[in-house]
Amino acid sequence: MKPLSLLIVSLLTFISATYGQTKKELDRKAIKDMCGCYEITFEYAETFSPNQDYEKKPNYFASAMELALPIADEENKISIQHLLLVNDSTVIKHWRQDWLYENQEVFYYDKDNIWTFQKLPAEAVKGQWTQKVYQVDDSPRYSGTASWVHVDDKHYWENKTDSPLPRREYTKRNDYNVMLRGNRHEITAFGWIHAQDNDKIIRENGKEDVLLAQEKGMNSYTRVDSKKCEAAIDWWTEHGEFWSSVRDAWGEVYPREGNLILVKKVDNKPLYRHLYPLEKKGGGKAEIIGLIKQFIVQETEGSAVGSK
Repeated sequence: MKPLSLLIVSLLTFISATYGQTKKELDRKAIKDMCGCYEITFEYAETFSPNQDYEKKPNYFASAMELALPIADEENKISIQHLLLVNDSTVIKHWRQDWLYENQEVFYYDKDNIWTFQKLPAEAVKGQWTQKVYQVDDSPRYSGTASWVHVDDKHYWENKTDSPLPRREYTKRNDYNVMLRGNRHEITAFGWIHAQDNDKIIRENGKEDVLLAQEKGMNSYTRVDSKKCEAAIDWWTEHGEFWSSVRDAWGEVYPREGNLILVKKVDNKPLYRHLYPLEKKGGGKAEIIGLIKQFIVQETEGSAVGSK
């Protein structure tokens, strides 16, 4: 190879490696910028429906104080636990988001508390981050994979994926069973936003999906003094070890292939209402695994392990 050609190849290789490293650093910074103490507003409004007779539901608005706490910060994984504060002193464990770099193992929501495992090709996730979202009991909720974008002083990540209905919906209605989420996480000067363009879907076996309605969502996270979240920090110091065991238990129980099917209640109580008393009793990972297994449906048997 001629010296000039060799120089060009070396230069291009250097530029490519440098850019790739810088891009990943920008990605990691954007993800970690979602951590902190925030005042949040949750706003949702239904927009369109293909059914002219559909009656749009009232707009939804709520506000809260929340701590987004980094509980794992590794080269290819960042995990953020969200903790709600009620009346400045009562703490409620909220959702968790894990961010995984060039991750190939994902779970997708089907319907009716069924999740399917998939392994993506390495080339399909090159340079991308998977966001895995977990429920208050650390069971799967939804996941999606995409690239963080850094352009024109904007830093955002976008993805569309199916999910269960949010609490604000499933506690009030049962006319659809899947939410196709259009998620956009964007870092802002005041904190960050979680913008959503959601489709409310009716899904049945052997039939095409039916769009019931669409909605626009905007969750705005405004950063405030960390002192306002001291109660949440103290709560996690006291309870974090137990929830680490819960995450470990799910890591052993959750199947790495096939479906995960969960019943909603055992003994007329959801999983999180079993976990809190188990913590008070000093239950460890073995007891947590036993509890979680009671909520898992064995596909071959078609019934839950344990009584509903």
